[in-house]
Amino acid sequence: MTTRDSIIVTADRLIREKGYNAFSFVDIAAVVGIKKPSVHHHFPRKTDLGIAVINDHIEKLFAVQQKLQQKSALEKLDQFFAIYAKVKAQNQICLVGSLSTDFNTLEPEIQQQLKAFSGLMLEWVTGFLEQGQEEGLFRFTEPARTKAVLLIAAMVALVPLSRLTKEGDFERATHTLKQELIQSSDTK
Repeated sequence: MTTRDSIIVTADRLIREKGYNAFSFVDIAAVVGIKKPSVHHHFPRKTDLGIAVINDHIEKLFAVQQKLQQKSALEKLDQFFAIYAKVKAQNQICLVGSLSTDFNTLEPEIQQQLKAFSGLMLEWVTGFLEQGQEEGLFRFTEPARTKAVLLIAAMVALVPLSRLTKEGDFERATHTLKQELIQSSDTK
């Protein structure tokens, strides 16, 4: 891993553990094991680093989409849940959840890139929900985009909330969300 990559990974972890406004380049340098000017060499402004972190998530989302391109809607839904299960297992929150709480204090370039990333996630989830309807796997009455917003919102909230609730609530909630999509299809 390059120094630049290490800085991005560290910033991503700190954003999702503490929030964007709660870390500095000094924190990054200490974790990566470099001096602060080295961080500035790769990212002159914190804004540049924030955008790089979001872009890293966009690239990962594209990779997941590419890998699942020929898969069923159910497999895509399972992967969607797996993304959030991994975030929970790392005792973090998702990037969108973290940055959205800081949204009003973020620079316009970061706000714009966060909106772009959120839009891409929404587009992906909407797409596999529509695919699931076409395949006869899923049934829901609201528009697919609305269902996608509800599904994403549930996951963004479920990860931090499950830290405060009983063991297994995250798993039971994701299972219930999945069953609601599938069982509705079974009652056609």
